Amino acid sequence: MAVSLYQRETLIKQLQTNKKWDVIIIGGGATGLGIALDSVTRGYKTLLLEQIDFAKGTSSRSTKLVHGGVRYLAQGNIDLVREALYERGLMLKNASHLVSNQSFIIPNYNLWDRLKYTVGLKLYDFLAGKLSFGKSVGISKKKTTLRLTTIKPDKLKGGVVYHDGQFDDSRLAINIAQTSIEKGATILNYCKVTGLLKDDEGIVNGVIAHDIETDKSYKLNGRVVINATGVFTDEVLQMDDNKAKNIVRPSQGIHLVLEKSFLPGNDAIMIPKTDDGRVLFLVPWHDKVVVGTTDTLLDSHSLEPKPLEKEVDFIIDTANRYLNKKVSKKDVLSIFAGLRPLAAPKDNSEKTKEISRSHKIIVSSSELITITGGKWTTYRRMAQDTVNKAISLGKLPNETCKTKDQLIHGALENVDRSNHLYIYGTDQVHIEQLIKNEPELGEKLHPKLSFTKAEVVWAVRNEMARTIEDVLARRVRMLFLDARAAISSAPLVAEILAKELGKDKVWERQQIDDFTTTAKQYVL
Repeated sequence: MAVSLYQRETLIKQLQTNKKWDVIIIGGGATGLGIALDSVTRGYKTLLLEQIDFAKGTSSRSTKLVHGGVRYLAQGNIDLVREALYERGLMLKNASHLVSNQSFIIPNYNLWDRLKYTVGLKLYDFLAGKLSFGKSVGISKKKTTLRLTTIKPDKLKGGVVYHDGQFDDSRLAINIAQTSIEKGATILNYCKVTGLLKDDEGIVNGVIAHDIETDKSYKLNGRVVINATGVFTDEVLQMDDNKAKNIVRPSQGIHLVLEKSFLPGNDAIMIPKTDDGRVLFLVPWHDKVVVGTTDTLLDSHSLEPKPLEKEVDFIIDTANRYLNKKVSKKDVLSIFAGLRPLAAPKDNSEKTKEISRSHKIIVSSSELITITGGKWTTYRRMAQDTVNKAISLGKLPNETCKTKDQLIHGALENVDRSNHLYIYGTDQVHIEQLIKNEPELGEKLHPKLSFTKAEVVWAVRNEMARTIEDVLARRVRMLFLDARAAISSAPLVAEILAKELGKDKVWERQQIDDFTTTAKQYVL
């Protein structure tokens, strides 16, 4: 495959030469990228613009689960669960290199819980239908402690095992971006939409975009403009109408990353009832354990949300109630916070867990289409509904959705997870070839982690990475796995990037400083 396909120069040229787009999408997270793929595979001329990097916000900071949502089942939201379980099955089929079947154990400390979860999870299995990941079963106390060697045995009655999906979120985002480009879409990061264009009737018919790298602005016309900006939704709505009311209330969720020794087996733990009424997950991920999450309503949002002290304490305290290997702050390798773009509640209700997680599509009087809410697992369905909405408004010719069977870039059937390069799927062989051609590219970026120099080169040439943070946070996941290791790897990554991108020492120094400032927030 021609390398130039993903190169910024190639993509910027497409921006300059295309006078009219069918669909312009603002926002390069899971939702926007899903819409780009849906749109381009239906044959529409598609442009996506992301102000920073793909999945920079919420879409790289999830609990790494592809799931129906056991919690929503308890709330009686059967339709949302059924839809998510169906989409979970499609994600496993279409991105099998990144999505895997993960067993979860719910530890039971009383017999009523045991009965309740056994019955509830049978319904979960039933709703999954043909796309089930495996049957849920009750297991004895002895089996539970054998499988979860760090669980506290006092008063434990047994466990319930069920199956859900686990994935690498920002890797999937990058692969969806690549698939869209391969299908003919123009997908650009570091290109910020600064304004909307309108015709004489006040109908939105394009955007003003600013290329952050060259400081150049472009006026781009489109038949449909879609706002898929997550927690930044209201900013775009206010570009359209400066009197627009806020429709999104950001809610923060944080995660701690620990060594594998806190959960040595292959099973994840789901704690179904915490003090704030949420569930807490401990999930094996890239040979570490991700523990989360919290739910804290915020009044403002940013690209780098900060974990709150009380959130950290809550996760550590809750984990320590269930684990006999005590977690302390010094055990935390990385801490990351993500924001959920929840639909703003009608009243001042503080119960974020009760605000709907299903997605909503809003059409402004200017015909700007906005999609909010939803979750990673349902990204494909959200995209389908959004493009269908544009068709129903008469803004696009009627073409059917093609993404149910659309394989995502890298998809591979038999995945050998013993080599950390498995996350690249079909691209693994190309990275190995880079190392064969230049053996020094096989050197590790940090002695504690498996990532190599070749992956940095690959990220720049084929995955649109432009900065140290793009590489260490979202292409290789070092910042999320061990923040201190990421900080010490930054100078080496800067050197490789500068060589690939033709940058000077001043740029390198600035990159290291910027990344270090950001990465320090991931260290507890």
